[in-house]
Amino acid sequence: MKWKAEDLIASRIDRIVAQLDQMRALSSDIEAAAVISIEGLTVASSVGDEIDEARLGAMSAAMLALGERIAAELGRGTLDEVMIKGDAGYAVLMPLDENSVLCALAGEEAKLGLIYLDMRRALMELRALQ
Repeated sequence: MKWKAEDLIASRIDRIVAQLDQMRALSSDIEAAAVISIEGLTVASSVGDEIDEARLGAMSAAMLALGERIAAELGRGTLDEVMIKGDAGYAVLMPLDENSVLCALAGEEAKLGLIYLDMRRALMELRALQ
């Protein structure tokens, strides 16, 4: 059987979505998760209907770019994560590779230590898919 390029891409995206779904299932605090390109395009996601994927992608790319610039300009080294805390919860970004970022949204009662642990585990699994 000969594989077509679109079949391979769909299969890879399905595996990424499965990993995001698994991360959300393991951590009840994570309300949404996505892999976003540095250009702000959603590569794959596991989000509810209340989340606008396009907005999540654009905001994530902007946060990542600003976080990288701040880290560099202030001599903090390579960016490891960006965390935004609002009165309704958290947005956490962690670079996946040079072209994409893992984003997770969590509620205000979330246990950040567990969120970070689950995201780092997911990053290892996602990197293995590449």
